[in-house]
This record gives sequence, structure tokens and C-alpha cells, in this order.
Amino acid sequence: MKEFLGKWKIVEMEQWDQEYIDLVEPGYIRFDKDDLGNFVFGTVRGEIDCRYTEKPQPKLEFSWEGNSECDPASGRGWAIIEKKNEIYGMLYIHLGDESWFKASK
Repeated sequence: MKEFLGKWKIVEMEQWDQEYIDLVEPGYIRFDKDDLGNFVFGTVRGEIDCRYTEKPQPKLEFSWEGNSECDPASGRGWAIIEKKNEIYGMLYIHLGDESWFKASK
């Protein structure tokens, strides 16, 4: 799991452009060593509870709870190491949008 630890800047998303991603503050996703973390992009923010698996490749799967435009929101997601210092993943908003994302250290 250590390769995922730390704060990653969200540099691209399928559904939203960089202006929206960085609307309130620079968009990021962070994974901590206690299997927790958080993320922010646009008006969406969430607290993460993650699980790590190694097969078929190193992968973090997570659920999240937070808000979107001040309304309660939750969902799930996952991330894999795309290349050194870059992750790729999916973020799902329960009963809402979904988007792939890329982030870098």
C-alpha cells in the first residue's frame, strides 16, 4: 500500500475540466497509512475508507462519505498505479455521476 500513500493532485477527470476540479481549492486525493484519506474536487469533498489488494495488481478500493454542493453525498471508487508518480482510478457518486480520474504526486 505504501506506493499509494500521500497526497495526489487530480490532473484530469472524464466528467469535469481542470477549472472545475480546482474551483474551491486545487483538486486532490489523499491516502493515509491508517486506511483513511480524503479528496476534494470542485464542490465535492469526501472522507475515504480504503482497502488494499495486490491481485491481479496493486489496487486501492474505497468507499467515501462527504458532500457535493453542500448536500450529503457518498460513493465508492478505486485507484491503481498507472506509472511512477501517477495513479488512475474511478470515482462513483451514489445515485449520481461517475468519472475516471488521473492524479500525480
